[in-house]
Amino acid sequence: MFRVSNFVVGLANTLVMLVGASAIGYSIYMFVHQDVTDCQSAIRAPLLTTGIILFLVSLIGVIGSCFKENVAMVSYLVILFAGIAALMVFSIFLFFVTNKGAGHAVSGRGYREYRTVDFSTWLNGFVGGTRWVGIRSCLSEASVCDDLGDGRVSQIADAFYHKNLSPIQSGCCKPPSDCNFQFRNATFWMPPAKNATAVATENGDCGAWSNVQTELCFNCNACKAGVLANIREKWRHLLVFNICLLILLIAVCSCGCRARRNNLATAESDRA
Repeated sequence: MFRVSNFVVGLANTLVMLVGASAIGYSIYMFVHQDVTDCQSAIRAPLLTTGIILFLVSLIGVIGSCFKENVAMVSYLVILFAGIAALMVFSIFLFFVTNKGAGHAVSGRGYREYRTVDFSTWLNGFVGGTRWVGIRSCLSEASVCDDLGDGRVSQIADAFYHKNLSPIQSGCCKPPSDCNFQFRNATFWMPPAKNATAVATENGDCGAWSNVQTELCFNCNACKAGVLANIREKWRHLLVFNICLLILLIAVCSCGCRARRNNLATAESDRA
């Protein structure tokens, strides 16, 4: 008799197998086609590895639950227990390393501004050294500042100042507010006169700004901070996802333990 717990484990792992197969297929597609961007090519190997792991682990789970192979089920449960423990540790780690970096409100502005020093050392490693060269290329490919070039926001200073910019747009598409640049349009700013005392000379980003539309503030620390704020936001979303996944994995693990007992009971009854 096919037990409910075996069915639940088999169904869950079949769905995960499909996800793994989809990841493998898409990564192979990106390997075969040469017209993918640098940013897309960066995820090919991790996506392929993740897909293979998901597929193989789920296959073991399906064999153990649907074909009542106890060795396969025990192996699956061991892997699942290890995965739950690792996910718990990773979630706690994520909570602490993403706890800082909420950004600074700017008076009279609808957006926040960010600084790299506000983020954890671990997060700063994502934009350090040669990594930034690749990220900057991805930002240019994604045309992250193009949305600011249309409508009232592009030409009217007050509309721009009250727009809720994304962290990347705030850091990469305009000079920092304390540089006191004069607005001409959303991506074209004039520096104050050289003898103006209001310029924040201690901010190196003031000199890094360029009105060349392919450069803008992509060489600024503020741009790195905007990217870090975006990464932090994604990691926080991942933290919530991990918690939900932990609950699901614990439920599947409980069903798996029950399925293992069912397998043993079936084996004993077959021998009787």
